Amino acid sequence: MLPTAGSPLAGRLASALRSAVTAAVAALIVVGCGSATRPPSPTPADFIGITQQLGSRGIVARDIVSGDAGCDDRQLAKTAIAFTATGLDQSTPVKTYVYIFRNRDAFERNLDDVDACARSYVTDPAAYEKIEASPYVATGQGPWAPDFRAGLTDALTVAAGTGG
Repeated sequence: MLPTAGSPLAGRLASALRSAVTAAVAALIVVGCGSATRPPSPTPADFIGITQQLGSRGIVARDIVSGDAGCDDRQLAKTAIAFTATGLDQSTPVKTYVYIFRNRDAFERNLDDVDACARSYVTDPAAYEKIEASPYVATGQGPWAPDFRAGLTDALTVAAGTGG
């Protein structure tokens, strides 16, 4: 039998229901706030995730070519994406190569190969630019402007998550 409106039992049920709803709302708020301080994703982002990170920092990737390592290294070509980057304080567009490795071990094994490959497309070795954020390596002919370099570094670091 259901309690009638105005009865003491109906009042207690209404109070219990309000308490339950309040507790549920509070729990949702706590869970939602906790996700804002969540550590980086353990899985590194794909190239789309990298470009989203670049874009959120004011860097635009254009003329994207998958498999362009900048050299004839077929192994690196499997990991490489070339693009032209613009934005922030970089006054001229720069050809940038990102090598996306499977994990930290592959990243470490291939660092010397990336440098060897870069020797084929860098015209001024003194201005060679390289950012390492496992499992990514970004390279290109520099010099890169300070804010541009910082934005690219930050974007790759965030996209890398825990580094593979």
